[in-house]
Amino acid sequence: MKLTFLGTGTSFGVPQVGCACAICHSTDPRDKRNRVGALVETDTGGKLLIDTPPELRLQLIAAGVDTVDAVLFTHDHADHTHGLDDIRALSNRGNGPLDMYGSADSLARLAQRFRYIFDDDIKALPGTSKPQGRAIPLADRQTMVIAGVDVTPVAVPHGPVSVFGYRIGPLAYVTDAKIISDDVVETLKGAKVLVLNALFRTGHPTHLSIPEAVRVAQRIGADRTYLTHLTHDNFHADLEAELPQGIMPAFDGLTVRID
Repeated sequence: MKLTFLGTGTSFGVPQVGCACAICHSTDPRDKRNRVGALVETDTGGKLLIDTPPELRLQLIAAGVDTVDAVLFTHDHADHTHGLDDIRALSNRGNGPLDMYGSADSLARLAQRFRYIFDDDIKALPGTSKPQGRAIPLADRQTMVIAGVDVTPVAVPHGPVSVFGYRIGPLAYVTDAKIISDDVVETLKGAKVLVLNALFRTGHPTHLSIPEAVRVAQRIGADRTYLTHLTHDNFHADLEAELPQGIMPAFDGLTVRID
């Protein structure tokens, strides 16, 4: 299995608009972060896109992605979904709606926000095309085979709302979580690679802080943990140097092989 980080930044992205801080002006390409998204490629050739962030077109081009089998949504916040129109190139190439998975609530809100994508009664004019998606709701902890691999959604709190993390075979992918309970830890244990959100060094009402994420990673005990949803508060190199062994910051374009 191969994991590609398409984006690893917060809802602001890095650099932030109008920010003159040293990190936003860093020459280290690892300090340039688009909004969070990822691609999982299975050993059987399946491709799962996790979220559709606003820079999706550029992210897919940079990663050389021309097809995907399905989209997994963690939740429907704008920084995770507002590149959804860019799936038009994918659904057109696939000659039909692209399967899109997530919680029933998130999919319902996306169907309202992007009705033209999900409503088959809305037709493209002759000579034009539109993105096409098929909404398939998932339930917490109920495993489904998607693109030939077992996918288990795991609900975690993100402030007042719930978001899905995903266990995909040997990979555990959790972003925008605030609390990781003991039962979620048990579900994610055994993963060889863990992806976990980490925002500031201090507490935040809806996201794990970097110290909290480190403690969660140590409880889960994956061989490798990659931190994502990072802000402009940290130079990548400095954060990498101070994290415990086996825990490291991800960066846009990073590919990870999971055997």
